[in-house]
Amino acid sequence: MMTADLIVLTGIVGRGHHGVYAFERDEGQDFVVDVVATMDLSVAAESDDLAETIDYSALATAVVADIERDPVNLIEKLADRIARTCLRDPRITTVTVTVHKPQAPMPVRVGDVAVTLTRSNAI
Repeated sequence: MMTADLIVLTGIVGRGHHGVYAFERDEGQDFVVDVVATMDLSVAAESDDLAETIDYSALATAVVADIERDPVNLIEKLADRIARTCLRDPRITTVTVTVHKPQAPMPVRVGDVAVTLTRSNAI
């Protein structure tokens, strides 16, 4: 049976030094990440056993570690880094990652700047 079960984590915040401008690298800023992981949750639903699903506390911690480690120029690169981290667990078949950069330097007022990408564990 094919399932499209989701684990969703929204608003994961980490402080990073990403960006193309020197002041972004020097001062840093908060990045906010949303993760939607697709996997079969039927076994976990039946067993009620954490070992049969993703520990979302550990996943959120890994996302923050990705935000806070070595700087990149583009949030596209950061989103891909986070997606690759999520896909290390082979039970995750697809992941969608959105990286928000709410303090992005912009010439006009905007509420948010974000990049969303989807990656999968190809079979």
